[in-house]
Amino acid sequence: MNRAWLARRFLVQRPALENTNHAKRRFVMMGFSYQRGVGEMLENMGHRAESIMKHVYRNHKGEENLWERFSRYDQTHPNRAEVGLMHFAPNSTKDYEWGRDQKVPSRAHTWRNFPNLAGEAKTLNREDWGGGDTRAHHKWWFEHLPQTSGRTDGVSNNWWEYIIDPDKVK
Repeated sequence: MNRAWLARRFLVQRPALENTNHAKRRFVMMGFSYQRGVGEMLENMGHRAESIMKHVYRNHKGEENLWERFSRYDQTHPNRAEVGLMHFAPNSTKDYEWGRDQKVPSRAHTWRNFPNLAGEAKTLNREDWGGGDTRAHHKWWFEHLPQTSGRTDGVSNNWWEYIIDPDKVK
């Protein structure tokens, strides 16, 4: 298996490492710049989570791809927003727009009951994830990552298992 998928670009943009198939285990190369703030450190970790979970669900299609459902935001999925991505809150229209006041329907709250994703959308805006504060948005985003016991469609219901230990990714 090609292990370079995990060495994706983060805050400091570098190409993925090549010729790593001989490695005995997977690895993540990332670091935090102490010249930047805590929000950027959280964002770095969030990009790690995004990369790994995209890979975990790479063979799941449609609604069975729970990562794609989790990462929906209103601009790409009108009236079907969920939690979004590191750069995109449920109501964002561009990168880093965590302070947009526009209200949108979102099912972000259902991810706290994972794997039960039943529930109607609620109207959310910037006040729900910190009023535009980078750290608050990222903390809110991390709090919605599934972290319960069991498995759904062969994938652990605790996504942190994969984010912390990439050797658990199949």
